[in-house]
Amino acid sequence: MPTLFSLRLAATFALSSTLIVAPAMAQLQARPATGLSTATWTPDNGNGTFTNPLFYDEFSDPDMIRVGEYFYLTGTTMHAMPGLPVLRSKDLVNWEFMSYATPKLDFGPAYRLEDGKGIYGRGIWAPSFRFHDGTFYIFSNVNGRGTQIYTATDPKGPWTHREMKRSLHDLSVLFDDDGKVYVVWDHQEMKMAQLTADLTDLVPGTEKVLFRKDQGMGEGAHLLKIDGKYYILSANYAGGFRMPAARADHPFGPWEVNHSISTNEGFGLAQGNRLKKNEAPFEAVPGDPKRHDATAIHQGGIILTPAGEWWGYSMMDYNSVGRLLSLSPVTWQDGWPYFGLPGNLGRNPRTWVKPKTDAPQPVAVPFQRSDDFSGTALKPVWQWNHVPVDGKWSLAERPGYLRLHALPAKSFWEAKNSLTQRAIGPKSSPTVALDVAGLKEGDVAGLALLNLPYATLGVEKTAAGLSIAVFDQARNATQRVPVKLDAKAARVWLRADADFLTEKARFSYSVDGRKFVPLGDEFTMIFQLVTFQGVRYALFNYNTAGTEGGVADFDSIDVYQPYPHGLMRAIPLGKTIRLTSFGAKTGLQAGGGRLSVGAPSAFAVQDMQLGRVALRSGKQYLTVGPDGAVSLADGAPGAAQSFQWIETPTGELVLMSIANNRFLRIDPASRSIAADSPGPLTESGDGTRFIWAR
Repeated sequence: MPTLFSLRLAATFALSSTLIVAPAMAQLQARPATGLSTATWTPDNGNGTFTNPLFYDEFSDPDMIRVGEYFYLTGTTMHAMPGLPVLRSKDLVNWEFMSYATPKLDFGPAYRLEDGKGIYGRGIWAPSFRFHDGTFYIFSNVNGRGTQIYTATDPKGPWTHREMKRSLHDLSVLFDDDGKVYVVWDHQEMKMAQLTADLTDLVPGTEKVLFRKDQGMGEGAHLLKIDGKYYILSANYAGGFRMPAARADHPFGPWEVNHSISTNEGFGLAQGNRLKKNEAPFEAVPGDPKRHDATAIHQGGIILTPAGEWWGYSMMDYNSVGRLLSLSPVTWQDGWPYFGLPGNLGRNPRTWVKPKTDAPQPVAVPFQRSDDFSGTALKPVWQWNHVPVDGKWSLAERPGYLRLHALPAKSFWEAKNSLTQRAIGPKSSPTVALDVAGLKEGDVAGLALLNLPYATLGVEKTAAGLSIAVFDQARNATQRVPVKLDAKAARVWLRADADFLTEKARFSYSVDGRKFVPLGDEFTMIFQLVTFQGVRYALFNYNTAGTEGGVADFDSIDVYQPYPHGLMRAIPLGKTIRLTSFGAKTGLQAGGGRLSVGAPSAFAVQDMQLGRVALRSGKQYLTVGPDGAVSLADGAPGAAQSFQWIETPTGELVLMSIANNRFLRIDPASRSIAADSPGPLTESGDGTRFIWAR
């Protein structure tokens, strides 16, 4: 059965063939004819604006600080090692990698995938990032352990490590002006206490419950002090994802609660597949498009720039690609920091003007995803699935290759030394070049989509020879084909085409690097909370015969991204377009000086700078009145005629009026036209989405 995503995309492409037939108007990135792909997702649109998410790969439980002119960011990494990445930026949009705070987290056999145990969905999570008296601090949770503390005087490291005497769930730390240090933590029944001078315990007698479960503060607290007042921003899941806030004049209260400073902002992306139960037999449950909160902003904080602007950052459960990070302008009203713009508080434009800086910042991304393994160390994009066995992998044994020695495992899930990187959306295709001459009987090596359920595309070595096999854990089924390769240059190419909008992936292989042959059925990717991560691309080699096997030599991985920009299609500035309502044959019609709904008319697209346009019919412009009513009017275009050009994640056009920060909408029932919508709904039937064609 087609999903809502596939129906939307089919309608988008059917109604707008220019995406395919007019390359000059497209943002489609061609696969390079030679060499590895270098284009990767950037939120910077190059015109003074950015488009969320900041990273189209997982960055969950974010916490951010500013030290001088730089912002620093870290987030959850669970069972992936190294962990706790530290990124740096001057403009909140373009980020560079600095270090990992924890190179390895090893507290026993489960951390090493030994004795049939693992720490999937556990590990290290929900960090609190702080800077005080010249030292960077990261406080973070580990299941079954005391809270971990990492410190450094340089964000590039080295980082030192110690452990608190107790575990503080989803903690946030505040170094107060009077020298005291406070911590807030816990789920639903949120608590506050003062920390001891060495930061390893609570000061006796200071622990206090701040909020009862019925007060709606949830978890994931971010504790701040702003102009002498204390604030807590958090995430509440009860009754739907949203961001509550609380404020007080003293750390121990009394506290006043605002139940939502951001609600239902998922930029129009509907809930994707979920698991009916977290064990075999796996059954995918299609998402509910009417769950407006399912992909919404719900856990993060706010930060002040050197230019005096407040910005919000928060994660959102963006289906199988994982939890993504978004950036929002903040509007203060009645002493509360709302995500969003005046006139539309609590909702956030997916595309908006970048934060002000003294000088324009170059486009920067924290990770290079394609890799030819020519370096002496792994690139920062790579993380091991659990603690690696260091003597069983190498970049030096065969220079220019990543060599993985096969260790015994019953399945990919239990396999040690699987090297992973976060999958990246909205679509991407990893292609692995693999030399399998060193495999021994029982070895399986290749490319995987690490998730639950997972899928692998691997080369199997048996007594009968070599086969290429796709294993789909959801179906518990393997499809394989025998292959004959040159004994001295036994190379294969393995590819996965992953679409995180339709949540479908297909596998293919090649024996010459040019012609790829599909193998296996379409694989359904699912967002789940067993790993607490999105899909990861993984390189693996393990032995199913219960012994150590041979070696797999990975020559390269190419991660091709067809849509690495915030817009799938470039804004057609200076062109003439027609706007059709999504899922309809009618749209905006201009005639006789009046605006109506009918056969779409031609509108000239005029550049208003900063990703904004004015739409002209003849000598008249689409104009938004003080009450949000939309008409055609004469005169030079200004704010009332300007619209922020924004795409939904699935590619439809939405237009936000600069006059009132509301979205243009054709009411499906009354056919009235107004700029009165807070933003696109997840089920796409509210009239805000348009398909444009020339």
